Amino acid sequence: MAVDEGVAPAARTSEPGTVHRLKPNAVGLLGVVFMAVATAAPITAMTGNVPFMVSSGNGIGAPASYLVAMVVLAIFSVGFTSMAKHITATGAFYGFISHGLGRSAGLASGLLATFAYVVFEPALIGIFSTFATTTLKDQSGLDVPWWAFAVLMLAVNTMGTWFGVSVAEKLLVVLLATEVTILAAMAISVALHGGGPDGFTFGPVNPVNAFQGTSAGLGLFFAFWSWVGFESTAMYGEESRDPKKIIPKATMVSVLGVGVFYVLVSWMAITGNGEKEAVAAASSSNPLALFFDPTEQYVGHWAVVVMQWLMITGSLACGMAFHNCAARYMYALGREGVLPSLKDTVGRTHARHGSPHIAGLVQSLISGVLLGAFWLAGKDPYTGTYVLLAILGTMAILVVQAVCSFAVLAYFRSHHPESRHWFKTFTAPLLGGVAMLAVVALLVSNMGVAAGPESDSMVLRATPWIVGLISVAGFGYAQYLKRRSPERYALLGRTVLEETRER
Repeated sequence: MAVDEGVAPAARTSEPGTVHRLKPNAVGLLGVVFMAVATAAPITAMTGNVPFMVSSGNGIGAPASYLVAMVVLAIFSVGFTSMAKHITATGAFYGFISHGLGRSAGLASGLLATFAYVVFEPALIGIFSTFATTTLKDQSGLDVPWWAFAVLMLAVNTMGTWFGVSVAEKLLVVLLATEVTILAAMAISVALHGGGPDGFTFGPVNPVNAFQGTSAGLGLFFAFWSWVGFESTAMYGEESRDPKKIIPKATMVSVLGVGVFYVLVSWMAITGNGEKEAVAAASSSNPLALFFDPTEQYVGHWAVVVMQWLMITGSLACGMAFHNCAARYMYALGREGVLPSLKDTVGRTHARHGSPHIAGLVQSLISGVLLGAFWLAGKDPYTGTYVLLAILGTMAILVVQAVCSFAVLAYFRSHHPESRHWFKTFTAPLLGGVAMLAVVALLVSNMGVAAGPESDSMVLRATPWIVGLISVAGFGYAQYLKRRSPERYALLGRTVLEETRER
């Protein structure tokens, strides 16, 4: 049908009727990969997680933890991408689980995934503000309050979502390219110099060492935490070119590409210091020395200065990606009329940009309220806001990932028998689901240690209960719709891209 230039044509559900659609053909394979990798925030994952893993987790086995996590997530992705070849839904987990395990489980998971991405953004704003205030003070002497940077990041994220995924993609390409370059420069320089004081050591990448150290469970959890958001590739299916091919490829590229990068960078950081020296640096009052010291020695002081600034832009890129994810989940739930009032608000797209602009504004408002609440409670933007909200969101998304694996099993058992495969649609999702549940157990058992100074926080103690409450509420509301509004219940998780909808 003919449409005005820039106006996104409607998508269709499995049932008759039309709803708003995001702008089609707005992003290609590399764009989707960049959006997914941005949620992992390589420089934030490395500088924020690796020192803690080395000092309090599995010691020099931190790179091996990334190796183990990469294998597990690759197995999970086999089932995830098999389903993506049949279903293209902006709601990603919401749509997948709805088709696999039913609408009630789908809505519960959709609300839980939405909640996770909603709280991830203010978490990243917290660490962005910390990096910004610290770097500015160290390098210029200026003392700017952290909330000023929080407001700036909220504004940037809001504009990125308002003007569409193509604009956000261009910003993220620049931000990601620079942070990956500086980390790679350190890693390659150490390798070219033949390693550190002990030469090349292979202990850090020995898989056995992933399960040793002070707290192997904590180290493995932080490794998985470093990938959170990789599955967001599926959210951009409706806006991508040829989603049946692009989304599976982008997902595997994100998992394997990020994994190899994490292993190499963390390995070279430890090697560049020397194994004993690396543990000492990570356990010192300045744990970032684990990365700064080899960078200064093998690349130059200028690279350390640049790395400090790129830690700021890296966390900005991550927060922007999470803002886009949260807005798209809200939009997916809204356009299906989960609540009637949402259909013409967060369920609408911008007439020109084809973006979930209202959902983006709502996400900015929620993030602002959460940041304000933590500020009033006197929480530090890093040890309080970032850590507590990241743990809360990570628990929620890991539960959803586990459920999604089992949804793949159920889906291919009852749909598309021609696509069933002993490994891709049975063994891989089964192993992936069990592994994800094991990671959830790791999080629960190490939650207090991971929270550091906030181990006694009320938010931390309430985390499992909040996750459980949202799940039960979503399932219960779906059952209510099934009895009282069957026509709305029938739409749950069923809005998919027209050319790939279930037939």
